[in-house]
Formats: sequence, C-alpha cells, structure tokens
Amino acid sequence: MDLQTVAVMSAGDMGQGVGRAIRESGRRVITSLAGRSDRTRGLAEKAGLEDVGTLEALIREADIVLSIMPPAAALEFATSAAGVMTSTGSRPTYADLNAISPATTRQIEAVIRKAGAVYIDGGIVGMAPGKAAPTRVYVCGEHAGIMDQLAGESMRIVQMGPEIGRASAMKMLYSALNKGTWALQAAVLIAAEQYGLVDEVLAELAGSQPAVEKRMRDWVGFLAADSHRWIAEMDEIAETLSDVGVTPYFHRGARDTYSLLAETPLAGETRETWDRSRPLEKSVKIFAETLRQRTKAAK
Repeated sequence: MDLQTVAVMSAGDMGQGVGRAIRESGRRVITSLAGRSDRTRGLAEKAGLEDVGTLEALIREADIVLSIMPPAAALEFATSAAGVMTSTGSRPTYADLNAISPATTRQIEAVIRKAGAVYIDGGIVGMAPGKAAPTRVYVCGEHAGIMDQLAGESMRIVQMGPEIGRASAMKMLYSALNKGTWALQAAVLIAAEQYGLVDEVLAELAGSQPAVEKRMRDWVGFLAADSHRWIAEMDEIAETLSDVGVTPYFHRGARDTYSLLAETPLAGETRETWDRSRPLEKSVKIFAETLRQRTKAAK
C-alpha cells in the first residue's frame, strides 16, 4: 500500500512534529480539530496539517491513521475510530503510537481488528522530530513494514517483528527509566526543600555527579508542564512491569509525584511558555509549597 494520505490524531507536542516530518516528505497529512484547544489548533496550523473537520472525514480520506495522544485517551479514540470504520466501510490501517502497555495495545488491536482494519503497534522514543536527534518510532505487527515509507532524516522507523506488543514494551521500558528517573529526582529535591537542604544536595551533585546535576537543572523544574500527561503513562508502565513479575511500585510512586506536580501553578505552562530563566530552586519551592498545601488540606 502506498501511504499518500496520513492522518495524525492528535496534533499535540509530538503529533504535530510527526505530522510535519511526514508532510515535508511530500505526503498529505490530515487531522481533525473538532473540539480541540486553541493551542492544538495553533500547533496543527504551524505544522501545516490539514483539518478535515470530523472523525468520519478523517477515516474516509486516510490511508493510515497514526494515534498519538495521552495514553488515557488511546482506547477510547480507537473505539470511536473503529465505530466509524464499521459505519462507513472505510478501513485505513491503524497504528497506535501511544505510551501504552503491551496489554493495552492488545486490547486496542482487538477493537481495530473487529472493525476489519489492519493494526500496527508502535511507540515513539525521543523528542518530536526536528528538535534533537532523529525520533525513533518502534513498530511491530504483520503489516508494520508499510511504516518504513514514513521514515526520513528527522524520524527513523525501527521494525520489531510481527508480534504485537513488542514496540509498546520497548516504549514503556525506555520511559520507565527516563521519566521514572525525573520523578525520583523531583521527589528527592522536594524532600530536600522540606529539610532545608536543596543547596547542599545540589552542591554535592555538582561536585560528585555533575552530569546528574546538569540534567536535573535542565528538566526537573519544567516537569509540571507535562505531568498531567504522564500520570496515566506511569500506570501503563507499572502494568507493563507487573505483567512480567517486576515490581510496579517504583512507577506507582512516580505517578504520585507527577500527580503532585500537576496540582502546582507551574502545571499551566506549556513547552512554548516554559520560563527557561526560572532557577530550579524556585520551581522546587513551588512544588514543595503545593505539597504542604495538599498535606494541610488532608488533615
């Protein structure tokens, strides 16, 4: 199959980047902005994505649908898409590229296959295309080879074989380490603030583990902006680990940390509005103050 028209849902931070990369390769990229926020509309317009209006139009016109959204929405969207496939008779290939567990991707596979469409399991690793090193899109399934058409300078397609679940597991394991580490770093710094030891902890790290201290300064102060999306992702990671007998409790704890960050005033930031001049120490004070308010309200 020649993938001429690619649908991307939705046009958020990652979706718009993937869509732009595919559009720049000469393909038509469509989306549906019905009910979407002004921010998402702006991202889609900037990336050159074509709004076809409804989900029905998107399913009718697409050769392939790429689902790229917060993990909590993945199954619901797949169910809606499958319903439209059944009612319209249009059955584009469906690739789920969300941060979901192997168990969840198999649920979605069953929904899509029941509608008569081809299913591809996938997971995206790295920043959105064009922001850093080439984005890696891990894919698997009997028909995953068609995804190779979407590769380019800023986005690599990595084949993982025919077995559904391998690509999602790869994404989960990468995120377990990456986002799990950020959550642990945030938790340590919040505790340090509670003990009045932030400066001392950061000074020790700067001397003994400078790469860790730099990474904390680069990322931890800005985690609140993405925290609402990562809460459900921690649940998916916990399930992924638990399913093979590994403890889920690290990432249940990470979930708690991201839930706290999502309650802070900094959660209203986006990647476009991050205040990069704000010192890490100030962010940590805000995180800790939210914790104190939460604790006080619980008494």
